[in-house]
Amino acid sequence: MIISSPMVIAVVALGAIVLLSIFFHFVPFFLWLSAKVSGVKISLIQLFLMRIRNVPPGIIVPSLIEAHKAGLRTVTRDNLEAHYMTGGHVQRVVHALVSASKANIDLSFEKATAIDLAGRDVFEAVQTSVNPKVIDTPPVAAVAKNGIQLIAKARVTVRANIHQLVGGAGEDTILARVGEGIVSSIGSAETHEQVLENPDSISKLVLSKGLDAGTAYEILSIDIADIDVGKNIGATLQMDQANADKNIAQAKAEERRAMAVATEQEMMAKAQQARAEVIQAEAEVPKALAQALRDGNMGFMDYYKLENLKGDTAMRDTIAKLDPTAILGGKKEGK
Repeated sequence: MIISSPMVIAVVALGAIVLLSIFFHFVPFFLWLSAKVSGVKISLIQLFLMRIRNVPPGIIVPSLIEAHKAGLRTVTRDNLEAHYMTGGHVQRVVHALVSASKANIDLSFEKATAIDLAGRDVFEAVQTSVNPKVIDTPPVAAVAKNGIQLIAKARVTVRANIHQLVGGAGEDTILARVGEGIVSSIGSAETHEQVLENPDSISKLVLSKGLDAGTAYEILSIDIADIDVGKNIGATLQMDQANADKNIAQAKAEERRAMAVATEQEMMAKAQQARAEVIQAEAEVPKALAQALRDGNMGFMDYYKLENLKGDTAMRDTIAKLDPTAILGGKKEGK
């Protein structure tokens, strides 16, 4: 079978394209050319070895060109490769070094890579050093000595402290310390009117405490943006205390009432018991009379006299219980 020449040409062309693609992948010629034109000394063999070490030349070479153009002679290819292989952001570090150099900020390559490996955005830190940023605090509620609550909002202007970015506290610590200072300042005021008249007293007191110690920022200023009057906490606490005292008094009164009811019930039970004992004793009287009659200690006439005496006594009791006006009224009607 004879293969036509156009097919051979196509196969050869395809093979050449594949070989060239593989070559330019492992040997980034155009990156080398760009570095040469920019004045960066790097060989094709070094670019090929980057591919072998799984270091992308597309990140290292542009970063080298940027550092060279900015006059950073201390930034070398080996340093950038080592930082990339440790998991760092090469381009971010180079951007930070260039910005720091233009702003006359003392930032070495070792310091920048340490900040980057610590998990902080070193480029953003340099920008914050050049252009301070403002942090708005959440509403902070505090109570003056007269019991009036004040709700304050502050704006904290901070600048990044390059030398304390590694191991320094972040924005949350700044906000917490500023909030603590606002609470302390308002709480030390005799009245809330003093704070409303001089809100800058809060800023002066908070700034004097050195709240940025041990943090990654330097506090430049603290400005009170807004102060609102809240509740009368002192009156509310007094009302709550009065209600609590009232509830305690009511509970004690209820306890005494329950004890009195229990005592009354106990006395009623004792009275019932005493009446039962009297009834029981009275029930023994007929038995004693019968026994006396049987034994001859008592005669029939004695018993008859006793019954007459009991009847007279009952009659006197009945007459004593009658209403005199009813008796007189009955006599008049009889006349």
